[in-house]
Amino acid sequence: MTDTDDSADAGWFAGGSPAGSEATDDESALRARILDGEADQPRDWPGLAVDSGFAGSSDYYYDRLHEATVAATREAVRERERADDQQLIHAVRAMDDCERTANELAERAAEWAGSLFDDAEPGIEGARAVAEREPDGELERRAVSLAARVVDLAAERDALAETIDRIAPAVAPNLAEMAGPELAARLIALAGGLEPLAKKPSGTVQVLGAEDALFAHLSGRAPSPKHGIIYTHEYVRNTRPEDRGSASRALAGKLTLAARVDHYSGERRETLHEELRERMATIRARAEEGDGSGDGGSDGGGDTDADTEGDA
Repeated sequence: MTDTDDSADAGWFAGGSPAGSEATDDESALRARILDGEADQPRDWPGLAVDSGFAGSSDYYYDRLHEATVAATREAVRERERADDQQLIHAVRAMDDCERTANELAERAAEWAGSLFDDAEPGIEGARAVAEREPDGELERRAVSLAARVVDLAAERDALAETIDRIAPAVAPNLAEMAGPELAARLIALAGGLEPLAKKPSGTVQVLGAEDALFAHLSGRAPSPKHGIIYTHEYVRNTRPEDRGSASRALAGKLTLAARVDHYSGERRETLHEELRERMATIRARAEEGDGSGDGGSDGGGDTDADTEGDA
């Protein structure tokens, strides 16, 4: 298994409570050796464990190894779940759930309220007005109560959005500044974390959120998607259609670099933001100059800098 001591015969179990004795406080040290230890080459670890007195038999050794590896895995999972980027993922997913559920319940509340009150309006605002009514009778109390739940969910959605606005810049300062806190959080959530996002090529970042369209393209049923959720960014959304492919590639390239800088160094890099602004100014200047080249490849490999520039 692992070997963290000076002795060549010491394994992950070195210093552990011997066979037949009650487990002591060394369990955390055993877990740490499982997680961090290493050995130059395989050895007869069960035999060494028996010779050292740690285990009375190979079966006992494997039982203790199983316990230690399971405990180490649980500890690693707990630590990962407490990581800042994972909390950001939970927040943005909870925000989306609140918004979706609030909108669905608002439709139900509007239908119910419309059968009871002449002036009931649809949507969240309609539910808010119904929630402020004084009910008369059991049915009106239930309809007003449902509307109040819609209002609570909408308020929770707004509170989660404010939380994301606060914590995203701390988790990924460059990405949050470049994409905006909410889009940064969504990119991190789609990738499964800041580290996985930092390791993705810019072409993958460009189409995150457009997986259905991408699979349809791969099966020959649709053209290749130009962008995924980065379409919500003003640099893509507010660029003329024929230039959106170039804008998407440029933005995805810089977002990828921003994620890498955030993950590997955590320092703000003004040059990234300046380069993106200059690139977008060049792309948008086409419309003023009457250049309709669009996505015909006139910008060459300039938008693939996330794959060619060095990591932070």
